[in-house]
Amino acid sequence: MKQETLSDRVAPQGKPMPSPYALNFMVNGRAVTLKVEPTKPLVDILRNDLGLTGAKVSCEIGRCGACSVLLDGKPANACLIMAYQCAGKSVETIEGTSSTTAPDTIMRAFLEEGAFQCGYCTPGMIMAVKAVFRKNSRPSMEDLEEGLSGNLCRCTGYAGILRVLKRLSSPETD
Repeated sequence: MKQETLSDRVAPQGKPMPSPYALNFMVNGRAVTLKVEPTKPLVDILRNDLGLTGAKVSCEIGRCGACSVLLDGKPANACLIMAYQCAGKSVETIEGTSSTTAPDTIMRAFLEEGAFQCGYCTPGMIMAVKAVFRKNSRPSMEDLEEGLSGNLCRCTGYAGILRVLKRLSSPETD
């Protein structure tokens, strides 16, 4: 059996994917067209090509969650998503979550509960919690903990983060 290649998956048989690749997708509700290498990681596109630095580069293997974004409304590690996988999709980053004058409920909870120290992991955590709320408008503490299971914090000891989850969880499920 022939091994499948990147070109086989995204381009018609016998025609290699053009390089650079014309990527068309939505970022924070805005249509974006870029010429990039098809295998360029989404986190690099966001940070280097679009100037959206909220998604952080940390482990680069999908283990820490610092680069978490929403891809078509679902949580995704931007370090593992390649440009060609974003074609025609919608990406939401921390920069697209609220206006500068009115932080959303999740962001406000992180701020008011002191759920950060250096702040490096905070954007990814907020996006992960936002994904839980997109799936369930009244999540339990357990739902929120599970939603954050792919996000690591190396400095706060999680006390503030747990206060946020308790604050945001549905009261009748606690």
